[in-house]
Amino acid sequence: MNKDPHFADALFHADHVTSLRSDLALALRAAAAHGLGEGVCNHFSVALPGDPDHFLLNPRGLMWNEVQADDIVLVDAHGHKLAGRHEVEPTAMFIHAAIHRIADKACVLHTHMPYATALTLTADRTLDTTLSQNAMRFHDRIAVDADYNGLALDASEGERIARAMQGADIAFLGNHGVVVCGERLDYAYDDLFFLERACTAQVLAQSTGRPLVPVDPVIAAKVAAQIQSERLQSELFFAALRRQLPDSGQH
Repeated sequence: MNKDPHFADALFHADHVTSLRSDLALALRAAAAHGLGEGVCNHFSVALPGDPDHFLLNPRGLMWNEVQADDIVLVDAHGHKLAGRHEVEPTAMFIHAAIHRIADKACVLHTHMPYATALTLTADRTLDTTLSQNAMRFHDRIAVDADYNGLALDASEGERIARAMQGADIAFLGNHGVVVCGERLDYAYDDLFFLERACTAQVLAQSTGRPLVPVDPVIAAKVAAQIQSERLQSELFFAALRRQLPDSGQH
């Protein structure tokens, strides 16, 4: 790992990293616009392409709706800031670094978004992927970590969560929140958005007190495959968000 500050600054301003910083900031502003944020808590992180030792992360103390590309911070695998004008939360990378390393995920989006978190409080702990069409996109993609163990204040807790994911790209963390991972930020954000939509529909349906009507798991698996084959929608959604929530540039 190169700790030369000149190297870190050059990397931070490299064209491909500047573009990725812009994408990460957009994902955070979009999450705020969609009601998925929680004060100045929770984090989104992205590993630099082909570089597992360096990550981009949202900074400490900023609301997600105010994050711009220049606010994003470059950190190493231990969460130490290498470049950027803001500080990072010391605990921010305990979950993220472990998932990047152990689960080999490029993008890690961790939220306490309300409806998904509500389902982590139930006995089932998770979304029923045989209910709504939005839920079916996640069929056979979800892991459940039912063993809440307090705040993730050390590396061992992050590693426990990462191992509990068992390679899945979405995890419901009991009594806590969710993690959505992906190889591309636009795909991961699209999944995050529709995961909350699916959870919202399930919670609302359950609130009626009426029996729910799931589909056959074979149908759910078919829909999951169909949606995975239509990922252009994820790219178009992210492009639309960029038009609606443009980066304001340096400020």
